[in-house]
Amino acid sequence: MARYTGPKNRICRKFGEPILGSGKNLGKNSNPPGQHGNSKKRKTASEYAIQLKEKQKAKYTYMVLEKQFRNTYVEASRLKGATGENLIKLLESRLDNAVYRMGISPTRPAARQLVSHKHVMVNGEVVNVPSYRLKPGDVIELKPKSKANTAVTSLIRPKNPKINWVDFNDKDLKGTYIAHPERENVPENIKEQLIVELYSK
Repeated sequence: MARYTGPKNRICRKFGEPILGSGKNLGKNSNPPGQHGNSKKRKTASEYAIQLKEKQKAKYTYMVLEKQFRNTYVEASRLKGATGENLIKLLESRLDNAVYRMGISPTRPAARQLVSHKHVMVNGEVVNVPSYRLKPGDVIELKPKSKANTAVTSLIRPKNPKINWVDFNDKDLKGTYIAHPERENVPENIKEQLIVELYSK
């Protein structure tokens, strides 16, 4: 199952945001990676470079590689409404992302691991595919055996109240994917219109 396994802090420094991990070292060294940082780079990035960087940020944020990301974009372009907003909705409906949004895991990589190790059920069936596409009304919960595993339950944290398109009961360790989110409610700092412009060329 392909995913990025390189240095997380390097990616945080590249975009200047904690898109992978906590980004706790950004304050100490916020320069882009590389021997010379910004000193040897162009002062003004080209339009293509800006669009490409935004696409890369979205890919790293949701842990999607190029082929899968492009397929998601093509699917988003076929749906009614703005393509950029549809793209974010499709990315947010991934199972690993929903597990992260519910607070079952502290990070998306941890959520991906929980799913791939068969700790998560959807509508009563074990699903181990992180990219599994959720539909409104789908019920997500930990397996009974996993609910008794302190190594799994110790990762659970309170759900962000602003994330209103998922619901989670921390007593039953069960949640519901209520609806696809509206773009203004998704906190990720992604300019999806730049991604649309890049793929439209």
